[in-house]
Amino acid sequence: MEKIKRKAYGKINLSLDVIGKRDNGYHEVEMVMQRVSLHDTVTIKKVASGITLNSNNKELPLNEGNIAYQAAALMIAHFHLLEGVEITIDKNIPVAAGMAGGSTDAAAVLLGMNELFALQASEETLAKLALTLGADVPFCLSEKTALAQGIGEILTPLTPLCDCSILISKPNFGVSTKWVYESFDATTKIKHPDTKSLIEAINKEDLQKIAEQMENVLEAVTAKKYPEITELNKLMKTKGALGSMMTGSGPTVFGLFAKEEEASQAKNMIAGKFPENANFIVKPL
Repeated sequence: MEKIKRKAYGKINLSLDVIGKRDNGYHEVEMVMQRVSLHDTVTIKKVASGITLNSNNKELPLNEGNIAYQAAALMIAHFHLLEGVEITIDKNIPVAAGMAGGSTDAAAVLLGMNELFALQASEETLAKLALTLGADVPFCLSEKTALAQGIGEILTPLTPLCDCSILISKPNFGVSTKWVYESFDATTKIKHPDTKSLIEAINKEDLQKIAEQMENVLEAVTAKKYPEITELNKLMKTKGALGSMMTGSGPTVFGLFAKEEEASQAKNMIAGKFPENANFIVKPL
């Protein structure tokens, strides 16, 4: 085998709670994370030596600054590979959206190179390597709905989100994750999610209850600086979203809809009001 192609799926947070901060500065979190059908396509090809990165998205760094490049370098070093790789990322997940777009590309490289070079590395080995790249990479590697704890690396598989239509709207600006967490640390009034009740609702496939239990403690921080996030939530609910919320540290907002027709109407309304937003209707995986 000389070339392999993998789909790298994005994620949304159905809940995000920050429950503490470690001495090293990392935040202790508790998150319910769900993969969605929006995906990048990552193609990995064997070459004589080195790492080459290509993409259809001009925003992506094509060097050591890209986490997919770092994943390839890690695999070459860890397994003492004598050949190199050419990686092509066909990018569909918006950049800096809170949807783990970079992390999922890195996970695709780890999984793809494991198969391409017939390394037969265990899930445990790949998970350890994934964590050195970033807190979201182990989740993207696992390819399961999960409760993520610790700094995001302790994963407990969950029942996937029941069938629904998910409208995603990414505003035309980025948000610094570092700034969001620093601002959160200075926040005193926090509404924490009831993660246990959310998981019970997911197990019962009760979409209304799931929507009611969604909560992201970072949203109040990001929305205070970027009021469009609050407006997107309101627009989605106006058009029938059972619930809507910011994912990750933002700025992307998603809404859960029982009917795709309602999601489509909301998408059209948002496109009219915020024409520069990237909007998608996706399904849970």
